[in-house]
Amino acid sequence: MLHRYSILKFSCILLSNGDSQAREICKVPMFEKMDEQILDAMCDWLKPALFTEKSFIIREGDPVNEMLFLLRGTLLTITTNGGITGFFNSASLKAGDFCGEVLLTWALDPHTSPSLPASTRTVQAVTDAEAFALTADDLKFVATQFRRLHSKQLRHTFKSYSQHWRTWAACFIQAAWRRHCKHELEQPLREEEDRLQSVLAKDNAHLPSLGATIYPSRFAANVLRAL
Repeated sequence: MLHRYSILKFSCILLSNGDSQAREICKVPMFEKMDEQILDAMCDWLKPALFTEKSFIIREGDPVNEMLFLLRGTLLTITTNGGITGFFNSASLKAGDFCGEVLLTWALDPHTSPSLPASTRTVQAVTDAEAFALTADDLKFVATQFRRLHSKQLRHTFKSYSQHWRTWAACFIQAAWRRHCKHELEQPLREEEDRLQSVLAKDNAHLPSLGATIYPSRFAANVLRAL
């Protein structure tokens, strides 16, 4: 269940006033890369949100309508990467982390579909959590007003902290590991097949039947094809 406070304005550049909430906003790594003008505009659009323990914030495949910047509490994110068999990836989000970053690509691309992007992860509150939300429409508006959001540095920051990119990296690592294991299994089988072929070639005259000659080779070949 998502509860909304009344919409407030926060100024991240007036830290001298002792605004603790503004300091919390500026702890988010993405915000640290923004200049004061963009940061101030972003703060004008941020809306505080509270999530209760064990509540589902979004499910994989659902449209993403906001980015969340976590201030307090813990969230759990889970993905099957679109339902890939055998793939499962989970991670915890804590203060300073964010989710829903697929909206950034959607907002920055002027040719993107008006339809909201689908979530690549299921997000659930592990504890009561406080966050700031930036809706899709507001992010789109800020992106069109401040082209500096398109900077390579800011995109690199999103990639570094993004669960979406971490999931992609996990997929790549898992695929590479499967290829490695397959290669490790194939190599001894091929060596054994070569050895059998060599032995059979030398001792062909002593084998009881043609079937006995062919069977070991076929067995090894079938095992390799099944991998």
